[in-house]
Parts: sequence; C-alpha cells; structure tokens
Amino acid sequence: MHLSSSSVVVGVPEEAPALRAPGQIRLGVTHSLAAAVGVFPMGIAFGVLVTHSGLPWWWATVFAAVIFAGSLEFLLIGLVTALAPLSQIAATAFLVNFRHVFYALSFPLHRVHGPLAKTYSTFTLTDEAWALTTAPEAQTWSRRRILAIQATFQVSWVASATLGALAGGMVPDRVVGLEFAVTAFFLVLAIDAFRVTRSVPPPLAAIASALIAHGLFGRQMLVPALALFTGYLLLRYALMRRKDSRRA
Repeated sequence: MHLSSSSVVVGVPEEAPALRAPGQIRLGVTHSLAAAVGVFPMGIAFGVLVTHSGLPWWWATVFAAVIFAGSLEFLLIGLVTALAPLSQIAATAFLVNFRHVFYALSFPLHRVHGPLAKTYSTFTLTDEAWALTTAPEAQTWSRRRILAIQATFQVSWVASATLGALAGGMVPDRVVGLEFAVTAFFLVLAIDAFRVTRSVPPPLAAIASALIAHGLFGRQMLVPALALFTGYLLLRYALMRRKDSRRA
C-alpha cells in the first residue's frame, strides 16, 4: 500500500512526476494521430451507410459515441433496419467483440489508475488502441498517454461518422465496396501487429480456422471459426505457461 497526501493506491505504484506531466497527453495524441487519420475513411463510409439505410443522420453519431465498436456498428445497421430482436443483437455483439477478452491480456490496463479512468479505458479498448500498445515499452506508459491514445481514436471515429452521415446524401447509391472498409482496416491492423510481434503462428491459425469453418459451415462460419481460433489461443497459452514454468 502506498500513501500520499492526495490519494491512496493499493497494490499499484504511484506514477513518477514525469509520467504525470501534461506532455504525456501530447505524446499519446501524436503517437495515435497517423492511425486516427486512417480511421476517417472507415468512419465516413459508416456514416454514408447509415444514411443510405434510411436512418436519420444522427444515428451515426449515436452509434459511434455510445457503441464505439466499428465492426459491430456496421453489422448493427442491418440488424436495426431489419428490426432484429434484442437477443439476436446481443448474441452478435458478444461474438463480434469476444476478441477483446484476448486484447485485455496484453493491453496495459494496469497502468490506468482510478475507477472512472479504468472504466473509460475498458470501454474504449479498440483494435487500433490495442495495436498501438502491443510493443513491450507500452507496459510502462503513463495513464494520461494511454487515455489520450484511446480518446483520440474515439473523437476521430465520432467526427468521421458524423461527417459521413451529413454528406451521405451527396454519395450516390450505386457506389459499392463501402461495406468492405472495416475488413480492409482489420487487414492493415493485422499487418501492423505482425510487424511488431513477428509471430507467424497466430495469423496462420486464424486463416486456417476461417477456411475450415467456411468449408464446414459456409456462411454460418463465424461461431465455429471463433471457437477454433479461441481453442488454438488457449492451447498456445497453456503451452507457453508450461514452458516458462519448466525454465523457472
């Protein structure tokens, strides 16, 4: 337990003064700026799809700010317009965002102190934020830097989705390929993550899981593919733990 005149932190070391400096926010924003700019085309595509689906433009802002899960938001457009039952929406949200369970294993959430800050960081744990914090040095970043990264992505997503919705009327309906924006963005994130980790087995296992599930279940491949890849990750984690324990 660490005591100070302004706060009490249990089990977590207090941040050094340098990590609490205002410059940490600038570091977080500049570190995520390039990727945040990359979010804009996908957000604009999402906003255009919202208006083309017949929903009012402000639904794009609501989805982007409250749900803040790009791939899920694209799926929700079809579910909402089709008046899908809440049970189906909940099941879809669980399956699509289940990957965040594994993100949390390496995301430096332990550096984010305070209940409100930790809640916001958990809510804004996106693919982009996770990809930028996969480097080992991110485990020592300050709370301000981590939150600045996540806030930059949320602001970029909400702004771009709103802009796309407002300009959606100027985009003709015959334009195709907008729904592929989220898939293309995930491919870019996967490439960037591989450049950092240089680990070949996980992406190969993901591709194999998708191909096997598609061959066996066709268009109903999502759940089986996720189950196969989850099983691979759990087995890999168990083997790594076993290997580490033998070394110790």
